[in-house]
Amino acid sequence: MITMLHLLGIDAGGTSTRAMVVRADGQCLGVGRGGRGNPVSDGVEAAAASIGQAVAGALERWGGAEPISGVALAIAGGSVAGGPRWLSPTLAALGVDAEIRVEPDLLAMFASGTHEPDGYGLVAGTGATAVRVRDGEVDATADGLGWLIGDSGSGFWIGHQVARAVAADLDGRGPSTSLTPAVLDALGITVEGPLVQGRVPALARFVSAVYGASPLRLAALAPLAFADPADEVADAIVTAAEEALAQAVLDVAEPGLRGPLVIGGGVATQARIREAVTTRVRAGGVDGEIHLVDDGLVGAGVLALRRAGVAPDAETFARLRDTTAAARQLG
Repeated sequence: MITMLHLLGIDAGGTSTRAMVVRADGQCLGVGRGGRGNPVSDGVEAAAASIGQAVAGALERWGGAEPISGVALAIAGGSVAGGPRWLSPTLAALGVDAEIRVEPDLLAMFASGTHEPDGYGLVAGTGATAVRVRDGEVDATADGLGWLIGDSGSGFWIGHQVARAVAADLDGRGPSTSLTPAVLDALGITVEGPLVQGRVPALARFVSAVYGASPLRLAALAPLAFADPADEVADAIVTAAEEALAQAVLDVAEPGLRGPLVIGGGVATQARIREAVTTRVRAGGVDGEIHLVDDGLVGAGVLALRRAGVAPDAETFARLRDTTAAARQLG
């Protein structure tokens, strides 16, 4: 019977990995967690170990003896040479001998918010991407080009603008902003001391701190942009982020395609950003329901079901969403 079908859905991210065992009726039977699971940024061995940890946890919490019939691996940078074969030995060691289907992480994020086959997705955390989904597949993508040449409106982008504003303030080239003491305090930078080549000593310390760390660490400064709504510099940065994220959605919008807008990521789900983006995209013609999601785990389960020939309806999706939430609490 189809209800005896058991599948694995895996959401492997650049920060953490989540896995679930799902039954054909949408019942989540167990959830597991692991570390960073991106084979491009972390290497296939480290990614496989993290995914294996998450899968082992899900299988243990399930405790069933039935075989896993299929695996949906939602992942960014999944186009590793040789396809998903790099993960097969890890899953085989856990007793999973099934076809692994690699899925776009953005599609899993979208499917975490809705069972509908058409619509739009916006994910903005450290990076930022918008997608159009048609017939259950990614039909168009905007941005997501990485911190160096894209990801406008993302956590990195906001943090970078904050850092530039602070540097300009300290250098006397830009307006005074409350971001400056907030950032210096966050980085543990003192302001005392004599001028260094005619500049305040805090500037040299700030420059050293910024250039001495990974560029992506600038994303940690993004929350400071929201701390003082009365600060004109910070407000301008957040407003620009809102405009960039809304524009990314409008860049993939198509008049003939209607459906929900699924929003995920720590930046996009922040209240001010979410409300501003929603207002702007609705004015641009994207008027579907708004769904907020935490990650792509539920969507990985949806994709696992679809690839196994099960098309989740509203009832099945609701069951999967609710039982996944309950399983997370137990884990």
